[in-house]
Amino acid sequence: MRHRVGRKLTVVAVAAVVVSSGAAAPSPAATQGGGPGLPGLPPAKTPVAVGHGGAVSSVDADASAAGIEVLRKGGNAVDAAVATAAALGVTEPYSAGIGGGGYFVHYDARSRTVRTIDGRETAPLTADSGLFLENGAPIPFAEAVSSGLAVGTPGTPATWQQALDLWGTRSLRTVLEPAEKLARDGFTVDGTFRDQTAANETRFRHFPDTAELFLPGGELPVVGTTFKNPDLARTYAELGRKGVDALYRGAIGRDIVNTVNEPPVNPGSGWNARPGELSARDLTAYRTKLQAPTRTSYRGLDVYSMAPSSSGGTTVGEALNILERTDLSRADGTRYLHRLIEASRIAFADRGRWLGDPAFEDVPTKELLSQRYADSRECLIQDDAVLTSPLAPGDPRRPKACAAGGTAAPTTYEGESTTHLTTADRWGNVVSYTLTIEQTGGSGITVPDRGFLLNNELTDFSFAPANPAVHDPNLPGPGKRPRSSMAPTIVLDRHDRPVVALGSPGGSTIITTVLQTLTGFLDRGLPLVDAIAAPRASQRNTVRTDLEPGLYDSATRQKLEAIGHSFQANPEIGATTAVERLPDGRWVAAAERTRRGGGSAMVVRPAG
Repeated sequence: MRHRVGRKLTVVAVAAVVVSSGAAAPSPAATQGGGPGLPGLPPAKTPVAVGHGGAVSSVDADASAAGIEVLRKGGNAVDAAVATAAALGVTEPYSAGIGGGGYFVHYDARSRTVRTIDGRETAPLTADSGLFLENGAPIPFAEAVSSGLAVGTPGTPATWQQALDLWGTRSLRTVLEPAEKLARDGFTVDGTFRDQTAANETRFRHFPDTAELFLPGGELPVVGTTFKNPDLARTYAELGRKGVDALYRGAIGRDIVNTVNEPPVNPGSGWNARPGELSARDLTAYRTKLQAPTRTSYRGLDVYSMAPSSSGGTTVGEALNILERTDLSRADGTRYLHRLIEASRIAFADRGRWLGDPAFEDVPTKELLSQRYADSRECLIQDDAVLTSPLAPGDPRRPKACAAGGTAAPTTYEGESTTHLTTADRWGNVVSYTLTIEQTGGSGITVPDRGFLLNNELTDFSFAPANPAVHDPNLPGPGKRPRSSMAPTIVLDRHDRPVVALGSPGGSTIITTVLQTLTGFLDRGLPLVDAIAAPRASQRNTVRTDLEPGLYDSATRQKLEAIGHSFQANPEIGATTAVERLPDGRWVAAAERTRRGGGSAMVVRPAG
């Protein structure tokens, strides 16, 4: 174990007054596309901006500003997406960073085509189906999360480089510069950052480098102070000079391997941080996957998203196909939610049985997305009754109308962190990019001297079969990608031009968030920012459906309960960011009004 003493504190006091959690009220400048906050306060955020020249939407104002800076200097949507993602690694380090992975969806305006990059983390080449078993029993989830066992080979740096090589116009070094400066000079701590630190304080204290960085002086960071991460600034600078080989074949990678295999734990903490088995071979063998997206026709539009290893595109697509036969635009609020919930329940039942890494599993992607199969499942839905969870899966290769047989398996747990960003440029290119280190704070393990947290992505695998009687496609394996729910999505019109692009964090609730936002925008006619802000429901083939307060405390809930629905309150589901192309060529950037403290939507040249 390597310990350092005397390193300077990373938080510098700026304001004596602690500001309450939540987004600051936007300034007049901010409402025109973002701007700096008042001294000692977090930068002002605005949930919607309209204009020309390109757009960026993310959860953080500093990150959105990094993307806008790249666009203003002539970069395209891909360049801006990588710059925004790198900045989120500074300001939202508990959700994303170079220690994680993600899925990148790109629309090319010249060819009017959509392509994707699977940058999901992979299990070590030594892993097998018993990765999380001890003495034949699953390791407790809470113990597995904060351990070397949970860490997969990072895919984010490779994703950035491949995206830039294929579709970008700027070098990695250039697009990392805004984030490097942000890490070196610091950002203003807001309520969300402090709250997320507090939620992880106990396990952060297990790891000396994590505690030193995120609990400076042994205390929680104070809202209104400046948080600096000089180690991450140096890491970004090294990646910029040497390229991503510095991680996959160089010194950064050696530090990752050493940290995973011998997690540095504070002496006397009593924490058993089980070692992993990551090797230099795992890093050198890592490859992103350039692949075709999923494609679903809905209301005369084409909905593109991520194919497996993510379950996002297939599950959202199947649910949309199930809903295709219902006129949601004319349905009242109760019928709309009933149909949405039941379509999601069915799609999640199929997800659990059929979705896994296609390099290891025979995944019937085409069949799951067929309208014929959706119709065979849609007829299970009745307007005056509720399906029972866990619902058994269907067989997409042999569809049978209204089939309700088979053996059901419960939906396994998936962490609800992650982050999403959406960008567009003046040429009409669009990026929808979801990236993650899994749950908030990832593994909790910071790589010494490097300034970033490692993922706990391998806990997205099933530790053991969800139901021993049903094949589980998501058990660990050597080099296998764990199943994801990330669903970065781009919708095109009949002329293959962008209509809207969006995505969300939230673990398995990503799927329901994207589904509900799409139907709110496309079917219910809500303005994009209102479709994002609408109170959410999330049904994932469980007995109870999660409801946010705006629905849980409503008459609609009572009407749904009367036909058999069961609900539980969830204070916050997802955190969507999106861009919309208007008919006159302007871009609308839209984000959350309040979730996660509000999002940050910006455009290059505001125009109301």
